Amino acid sequence: MRWDRFFDDLEDQLASEWEAERAALDTEAERLRLSRVTLTERLSLLVSRDAAPAVAAFDLVDGTTMRATVTGVGADWAALAPAEGRTGAVLAPFTSILTIGMPHADLLRTARPAAARPALADRLTFGFVLRDLVRRRAGVAVHLTSGRVLSGTIDRAGIDHFDLALHEPGAPRRADAVAGYRVVPFAAVAWVRADEAPSIL
Repeated sequence: MRWDRFFDDLEDQLASEWEAERAALDTEAERLRLSRVTLTERLSLLVSRDAAPAVAAFDLVDGTTMRATVTGVGADWAALAPAEGRTGAVLAPFTSILTIGMPHADLLRTARPAAARPALADRLTFGFVLRDLVRRRAGVAVHLTSGRVLSGTIDRAGIDHFDLALHEPGAPRRADAVAGYRVVPFAAVAWVRADEAPSIL
């Protein structure tokens, strides 16, 4: 009888050690997985197609804090829909996002494994989405990292800069309405508010 109890105890102890070892391996595997998660993947998990969208607080490099939902994610930018204020699409390069505040449940949800993104999404750079605005002749307000705001229409967009024709907000781009031109490096952009969403969103 004593030997039966001894072997049962030994079996329980071995099972317990095996469970502890497996839990340690699972924890290490999870740490390794999390070490490879990108901001793109986490923001993509905030894009809600079915459920109620998660509202997050985006602290941007120009000092703006914007409560918004994520409506799209490109290779190096996020499209945001502000929760209050003016309508229109907001495009924020990843380099201009300082912090993102959200409820703990959403924070954990964005750390879960993400579905594979379409290969095209990783090729949609900030320049690409700005070129879409050029084609549409959409009016924009360009918020610079300095805090200054330039209003107008983007005439052309290169790989790391764009040309902006300055005119009054909401006015169509006409030669007689243009007050000047600016070449704006992408590095100087905190965020862009477009009067209409790019067609790729």
